[in-house]
Amino acid sequence: MHTYIHKVNYYETDKMGITHHSNYVRWMEEARMDFLKSIGYGMRKLEADGITSPVVSVECQYKSTTTFDDEIKIELSIEKYTGVKLEMSYIMTNLQTGAIVLTARSSHCFIDSKGRPIAVKKHFPEFDAELSQIYLTNSNSLH
Repeated sequence: MHTYIHKVNYYETDKMGITHHSNYVRWMEEARMDFLKSIGYGMRKLEADGITSPVVSVECQYKSTTTFDDEIKIELSIEKYTGVKLEMSYIMTNLQTGAIVLTARSSHCFIDSKGRPIAVKKHFPEFDAELSQIYLTNSNSLH
């Protein structure tokens, strides 16, 4: 599991003073980028190697609101990794109140610089090995 902290910015709130729902998806992206960088495969490196990982789907369950200056802990886990598809889960918690504010999932594929799907194991074995190890470790800790 990877942890990322986001502090709610004023501009992320709406007229009612609560965080606009679209921002949570952005925070998921921030957490995912931070996770990839932490394992040595930040987006600059991946793109330089000719690989991108677009979002295929996002599913969110909003549990509680957040407001300006709240600190949100985002716990990110790999739920599934096949070498072609990566599924991640997110739990966002308000550090001040302890309330879970969102649970979510995102699904990603891998494509080359021409937009064609690729098998990570075949084209980027080191990256595949890292993701596989994290996924297996995470899966084993759940059982």
